[in-house]
Amino acid sequence: MEEKKRHTDSGIEIKEVYTDQDLKAHTALELPGSYPFTRGVQPDMYRGKLWTMRQYAGFSTAEESNKRYHYLLNQGVMGLSVAFDLPTQIGYDSDHAMSEGEVGKVGVAIDSIEDMQTLFQGIKLEDVSTSMTINATGFILLSFYVALAKQQGADLKKIAGTIQNDILKEYAARGTYIYPPKPSMRIITDIFEWCSRDLPKWNTISISGYHIREAGSTAVQEVAFTLANGKAYVQAALEKGLNIDVFGKRLSFFFNAHNNLFEETAKFRAARKMWAKIMKDAGATDPKAMMLRFHTQTGGSTLTAQQPLNNISRVTLQTLAAVLGGTQSLHTNGYDEALSLPTEEAARIALRTQQIVAFESGVTDTVDPLAGSYFVESLTSEIEAKAWELIDKIDVMGGSVSAIEQGFIQDEIARSAYDYQRQIENNSKIIVGVNKFQVNETQDTPLLKIDDSIRAVQMEKLQRLKSNRNPGKVDQCLQAINDRAVSGENLMPVVIEAVEHKCTLGEIADELRSVFGEYK
Repeated sequence: MEEKKRHTDSGIEIKEVYTDQDLKAHTALELPGSYPFTRGVQPDMYRGKLWTMRQYAGFSTAEESNKRYHYLLNQGVMGLSVAFDLPTQIGYDSDHAMSEGEVGKVGVAIDSIEDMQTLFQGIKLEDVSTSMTINATGFILLSFYVALAKQQGADLKKIAGTIQNDILKEYAARGTYIYPPKPSMRIITDIFEWCSRDLPKWNTISISGYHIREAGSTAVQEVAFTLANGKAYVQAALEKGLNIDVFGKRLSFFFNAHNNLFEETAKFRAARKMWAKIMKDAGATDPKAMMLRFHTQTGGSTLTAQQPLNNISRVTLQTLAAVLGGTQSLHTNGYDEALSLPTEEAARIALRTQQIVAFESGVTDTVDPLAGSYFVESLTSEIEAKAWELIDKIDVMGGSVSAIEQGFIQDEIARSAYDYQRQIENNSKIIVGVNKFQVNETQDTPLLKIDDSIRAVQMEKLQRLKSNRNPGKVDQCLQAINDRAVSGENLMPVVIEAVEHKCTLGEIADELRSVFGEYK
């Protein structure tokens, strides 16, 4: 009987055995830290410096999230990652009618500079690297952060961190957009321009494949659509007259890590090689502007509500894939996140998983330890070839913005998500504890519950803020934002001034809604 063919999750056929004949296309001379960076962006990788161990956290009020940050920093976290609630993500203050039922639920509610002060109470911004998962309102949250850094007396040249700021994947996969694509792209290039001058260590965008993968894409699609979006941002910045060797160094990426250890590792290697070529072809001459530096988060969509402790094993595999693939920064999910926001215990186990891989597994002792594996090198080439095919299709359509407007990227992701779900339902894809090896379970995992009363707390804070500010100055600041939105001048300086004078997130977002409109 003929053996059934095996494939990766991207549909790449896996041979029974790989030999040196499968390596014909490879150059043995590639070294880590050198173009095209397939083997890593640093010559010594983790022997020189471990990846930044982050834990993504933010829930309820700024006070509650601040407590979690201090706990994580005490446990050995090296960088903070902030999750914002939905109203904050789509530009509504907590007292807006659209915010009801959502305040503080999937992240922290940040309405004003005062919330930002509370969020980082007792934390010197010069001493931490902060990543903020925020897109449509990324420029406002960055302004809060800069205003707070100035209040702390920090040197802005030393402030390090990242805002996600990747609006294209919102239209394609996630949905927390506000303005239409063209004004959104303009805001992003304003951030590039302002930061390259005033906040030089800040990563101005984290071009995100994570949510593309969470929406159901394959590993190949994750690479292709993410890099195609990256090309669109580079093109927009070049059209604004920005220097690719300057802004190119501040572009970062954000990828997902799933369970297929070898495909995921090969995916990261292929993405680095492809991005180096894209940037070189776009005119970059500084090697640092050609390096794909990336943060990884373990796969939220791979977590199961059934037998949740099994998720610890899944997260461990995904951590290994990210580290073997050369990530610069990593967040590991809590085992309970298919059920609720992570409890303190789950967050600690997730961090310990990274620390065990770093200090006990031996995988950090040499650079790119899977290099030269017949299978991994072959898989890296196959992922690269298939991803280029998709990028070429997008280029023919006129790039990512056009491909999104035509629904191409959304349709491709939807088709993959459907195929994957069908495989689970017909048992051709085994998910342990879900469609095989089930047990009768009683739900006794402790859950983190967020109380609806948080909205009342936030509303009270907003009322207090508004009665303690200069209304004339607020009107003046909002008018300045409106004027610059119309004139095309850089928005960042006037938005920073507005938040310093206690304008709220919702007021600033609304001012721009009145000029740019909303994307439907």
